[in-house]
Amino acid sequence: MADFIVWNPDLEAFRIGTFSFRWYSMCWLVGLLLAYLMVRRQYRQQGIKEELFEPLFLYCFVGILIGARLGHCIFYQPDYYLTSLSHFVEMILPIHFLPDGGWKFTGYEGLASHGGTLGLMIALWLYVRRTKLGIFTVLDNIAIATPVTACCIRLGNLMNSEIIGKVSDVPWAFVFERVDNMPRHPGQLYEAIAYALLLVIGGLLYRRMPQKVGTGFFFGLCLTYIFTARFFIEYVKDIQEAFEAGMMLNMGQLLSIPFVILGVACMIRSKRAKHK
Repeated sequence: MADFIVWNPDLEAFRIGTFSFRWYSMCWLVGLLLAYLMVRRQYRQQGIKEELFEPLFLYCFVGILIGARLGHCIFYQPDYYLTSLSHFVEMILPIHFLPDGGWKFTGYEGLASHGGTLGLMIALWLYVRRTKLGIFTVLDNIAIATPVTACCIRLGNLMNSEIIGKVSDVPWAFVFERVDNMPRHPGQLYEAIAYALLLVIGGLLYRRMPQKVGTGFFFGLCLTYIFTARFFIEYVKDIQEAFEAGMMLNMGQLLSIPFVILGVACMIRSKRAKHK
């Protein structure tokens, strides 16, 4: 084991009295804050009124959280959350019912990125209906900033020792002591690096071609890149649920395909919009 990276960080970043701040939650908040600042700067550069920006964060936060939660429960654990009223309540509220009839606060244990993406898209559609901004202007601006949030979330997964990779003997394998003490691919880190690279690519393209905002180009690029990367990284990640063991493509790969198709379609549309 001395040849690999032994990984078992404390789940808590810090504690104030009885209230603890977990690394996962901190990564989520940092990712959302950085995306918030990026999009705010882009709105100002594009001359979009400040009052149109103000409700955007709330729409995004609620859409991502609800979508990610429902996505995990429906796509990955329907046999649990959709089989009883108490389990259905656990899907909606961050609690877990105890055998003795009581309950405890658990937070939302289980969030799916595919569901979060879909929830964000629905939330942005509602935001556009309210603000009357162009849908692709909003989607492109969000897409430029999305990779920073996605990167931070995967770093949070790494701190939680979850969404682990398959057993491997590569020199950079992580030994997740909280899981099983076996050297594994750090799948979370692979995704975080991929998303960080997209952040750089998107930022450079935005500087060179700001006029493409509103054509759907950046939205299409974001979807195509993220879910193509996700599709191939899934090959070195361990399955999340037992029912995936006999599948040729796991759930993460199956859910990625529609997003890749949508992304490519948006990039093709952006060329037509430019010519028009």
